[in-house]
Amino acid sequence: MYRQLTSGLAALLLCAAAAAQQAPVDGKDYLTLKPPQSVEASGKVEVVEFFWYRCPHCYNLEPALQEWIKKLPSDVNFSRVPAVFSDDWALDARIYYTLETTGDLARVHGALFNAIHTQGGNRLRGEAYMKWAADWLGKNGVDPAKYDTTLRSFSVETKLKRAVQLTQAYKLDGVPAISVQGRWLVSASMVGAPPSMIAITDYLTGEARKRLAAK
Repeated sequence: MYRQLTSGLAALLLCAAAAAQQAPVDGKDYLTLKPPQSVEASGKVEVVEFFWYRCPHCYNLEPALQEWIKKLPSDVNFSRVPAVFSDDWALDARIYYTLETTGDLARVHGALFNAIHTQGGNRLRGEAYMKWAADWLGKNGVDPAKYDTTLRSFSVETKLKRAVQLTQAYKLDGVPAISVQGRWLVSASMVGAPPSMIAITDYLTGEARKRLAAK
């Protein structure tokens, strides 16, 4: 279970209300991507979170993000991309895509994220981290043999290369960062607190939905 944010849902709603009264400012609260990136969700608004399992800011954002995802309308498609800035970051991307490929991701993503930050995984690097993750996953219902085989599979390698490409294409300077329709980017480095990130993302998602409906 994720711990609850101190301010809870009430603070998130207050922040969203404030955003509605005063529209976020390009260059201050978010960035307009130049050039815009292509999106895969045809006929839908695409929202993508770039994250790193061992990032404390991503972990702090997760509870508010999960609450927001639950309320998304059917014309909004949400997905995640594990950002890759180095070989060590690529380890987390490899774990994420391995679990996606084996079909375990939806079941263990939240619990793994929590364990990394409450059971010491975020303090490890390299092979020590990979061993810790494999041990934890094995104890939580992920088949060790299937996991190990998939970890270096062609499918995972292809997805990992794509994650590297997207990290570079979006010109990320850190995580968490959230892209809306390949056109706008909301970054923790610009707006800080999770409620602000969610409120600005929600505003931009609304703007993208209006543009989509007008076509």
